[in-house]
Order: sequence, then structure tokens, then C-alpha cells
Amino acid sequence: MSAKADVTTLAELDALYSPVNPTAILKEIDRIIPEYARFIEASPFVVISTAGPEGLDCSPRGDPAGFVRILDEKTLLIPDRRGNNRVDTLRNILRDPRIALLFMIPGIGNTMRVNGRARISADPELCASFAMRGNPATTVIAVTVESIYPQCPKALVRSRLWNPEVQIPRSALPSTGEMMKAIDPAFDAETYEAEYPARMERTIY
Repeated sequence: MSAKADVTTLAELDALYSPVNPTAILKEIDRIIPEYARFIEASPFVVISTAGPEGLDCSPRGDPAGFVRILDEKTLLIPDRRGNNRVDTLRNILRDPRIALLFMIPGIGNTMRVNGRARISADPELCASFAMRGNPATTVIAVTVESIYPQCPKALVRSRLWNPEVQIPRSALPSTGEMMKAIDPAFDAETYEAEYPARMERTIY
């Protein structure tokens, strides 16, 4: 790839793309209207993007549909559950509250995007209200919505993401244990993989 072809100015970028579709501007608003709320309430999966001094982070979150709670037209509440304790998302929020969310629904091509500011709550009552299997959320991410809009389905249509005909078995790709062993030959991949199902069941909530 030749660096001579790099786009380096806004003028060069604008020359490559047609004028923005008016609908793409109309749909972006600063509050959660009922129609947008229905999409969020039906979503069991959201990708969270944050930024901090160490760099960027893009992290998935999932639970039964409706796990992201709409407190009011400007506020979303996202439970943060047990994980690997890297807490990259939370570390970023503490230093830079900017946050971006991408909601997805299985079988639906459209996605819902949210940009805003986040804070972290450890309020016991609030965390308990998000309990699953008797375990409260460790913390709750409160997002103040600054912009929200639906994304058209072109990317998911092109990728055929929800089409079972293009799905491949997990065994067609390296397992997590195999990837770790490639990094560290001393890593015990077989034990890691053998213990993982029980570890997942024990620590998922």
C-alpha cells in the first residue's frame, strides 16, 4: 500500500464521498424516544467503546434482552458483571468519561448507536437491582446520552452475520488455550480447555 495514496485532509476525504444523506442527519437526536427505546429493550448485546491514557478499548456486554435499563430519556444503566478483572472499560471511564455504544439484536440488520458520557456507580441497592442468579452487578455504568441514532443494515447484510449458511464450527479456529500456548509454549492448554466449561458456569454471574 503506497503512502502516496493516503487521504490526509478533510477536503480530500469529502471529494471521495457523495454529500451526506439527509436522513442520516435527521435520525441523530439527543434523547431516547420511545421508538429508539424499543430497540434497546429488545437487545441482548451491546459493544462499549471507551478511551483512556493507555489507549482505546472495545468491549462486549450481554445478558437477556432488556438488560440495559432506560432510566429516562437521557440515561442508560448498564450492569457490569464478573469478568477477568482487567476492567479496561471502567479504568478508561474514570479518566475519560466519553463512551460509545452499539446495540445489536440477533436476526436484525439495523443497529442502534449511542454516544455520551459515563460514570460508574457502586451503589449497593442499584447493583442489587441488576442481580442474576442471586449475584448483584459489581458496578453499574450510567450513560448520559448525547446522541443516539439507528444504523442502516448494510454492514450486516454484506457480512451475512445472521445467516446460518455462513456459520462455521468453533473447532475450525484455534481455541483460546491454543492461542495462549502459541504465546507461551509452557501454557497448559489442555487443562485450561478441560476446566473452562465448569469455570464458565461458576463465574458467569
